[in-house]
Amino acid sequence: MNIHDFIRCKQRKQKISMITCYDYGFAKIINNTPIDMILVGDSVAMTVHGFPNTLSATVDMMVTHTEAVARGAPTKFIIGDLPFMSYRKGLNSGMQAIEKIMRAGASAIKLEGCEGNLKLIQHSVASGVPMMGHIGLMPQSVFSLGGYKVQGKDSASQKKLLEDALALEQAGCFAIVLECVTEEIAQNIAQELTIPVIGIGAGRYVDGQVLVLQDILGLNSEFKAKFVKTYLAGEQLVNEAINQFHQDVLTQVFPEPKHCFSL
Repeated sequence: MNIHDFIRCKQRKQKISMITCYDYGFAKIINNTPIDMILVGDSVAMTVHGFPNTLSATVDMMVTHTEAVARGAPTKFIIGDLPFMSYRKGLNSGMQAIEKIMRAGASAIKLEGCEGNLKLIQHSVASGVPMMGHIGLMPQSVFSLGGYKVQGKDSASQKKLLEDALALEQAGCFAIVLECVTEEIAQNIAQELTIPVIGIGAGRYVDGQVLVLQDILGLNSEFKAKFVKTYLAGEQLVNEAINQFHQDVLTQVFPEPKHCFSL
């Protein structure tokens, strides 16, 4: 898949699937599935490293995880996230961050927000870097937004979301992520844009969906979000496997002769 394929998907009304992934092992599994895109998201700061939000993600962190995913999923289209503040210190600083993540194996770059980012997007696209936008709930702006809240509930914010989406498209983005917005405004934005709109908590009428892999697999029972569908009781299954290993060691069921080396 490439950026032109995604636009053709929208034209054919064929939904696009995107999943987050941060490591080599899971990337190898995803590489053998029909998933369209992998996002190496800055959510890695929370999901893998245990930070309370995404603000702790750094360029070096994103480079390390992008490299791992690229090695595990060499045939997939991989989007690398620009972390907090890495693209807000001027064009040169932003381009340096983009270069590092692209050289790590990303096929494209995603950044949050519209205002103040259009010049960087235009310059990146002109430099050969596919760019994906991200509006709605923007986790890097969680403090200025007043928390993780649904966006687009009033006419002013709905107007701003549509204006930003159109501006990102005009700047050259090949797609945008629309996070935690009302289904009605998400549908309107998807209809107005010629590029794909990938939703997370944006309802049924966008061009594709993205979820965090660990949420899909049910690996964090403490996280409950209305927009997440869990496909596996992963935490329970992992606990059962570890408990069984512990019991096998205590009862000397493991190792068996077939697990041992002999002269």
